Amino acid sequence: MKKKISLAGLALVLVLGVTGCSSTSTTEYNQEELEQYADFIVTNFSSMSDEDLAAFSEMSDLELDLTLLNAGVPVSGENFLAMINAWQAGEDECGAFVGITGEYTAETTNDGVTLTADAEYEDRSASIQFAFDDELNMDSITVSAEYSIGEILQKAGLNTILGMGTVFVVLIFLSFVISLLKFLPALEKKFRKAPAAEKAAPESASAPAPAPAAAEAADETDDSELVAVIAAAVAASEGTSTDGFVVRSIRRRKSNKWN
Repeated sequence: MKKKISLAGLALVLVLGVTGCSSTSTTEYNQEELEQYADFIVTNFSSMSDEDLAAFSEMSDLELDLTLLNAGVPVSGENFLAMINAWQAGEDECGAFVGITGEYTAETTNDGVTLTADAEYEDRSASIQFAFDDELNMDSITVSAEYSIGEILQKAGLNTILGMGTVFVVLIFLSFVISLLKFLPALEKKFRKAPAAEKAAPESASAPAPAPAAAEAADETDDSELVAVIAAAVAASEGTSTDGFVVRSIRRRKSNKWN
């Protein structure tokens, strides 16, 4: 049992040892040579205009790679164009480049080597970092502006105000939308009444129909007068009064001649 435990402990030590060795970079480099590459990039980028730097992006991949190979700079065309963009972004933030103000410091990482130096720009100071891969090819460039504590607090305050302002604007908008919901029942009721009014319109158009009833009443009045006249004529011809008989109906004969 003790033998098994000792073997397990030995295996664990070996695993940890291998892991530690694999995480440690064994890249060997010449710092002076890497600094020459960095100075070459800084010197050329700072002396070129925006039009000159933009001309590199108009080259074909093969033409750009051959140009960099002839210049002796260990960088691919794609990474070179990315470095140009990073350099221009740094000048937009810090102003025109003035010069390197300190010595390069090298640091070995798992991915390769990085060179860092302090630089002076017209508007503010910054640090420039050059990254080299494990084959010591230039990978990227980073310009990090240095802000004072007051500027940092100012930017933090502006970010806070912007964030809170956005939240309050959204909340006010939501409150406005919610306040409009109370008008929905009235609108719904209005839209329901509109079809009902359209259906009632044809019915109201036929309202004059009772006119025949009035005509019938007029006809009945005329018939009663006619009945009275006829009854009086019959009573006169018979020598009696109209109380002795009742005229219940009057029908027109087909012939207009008296029989």
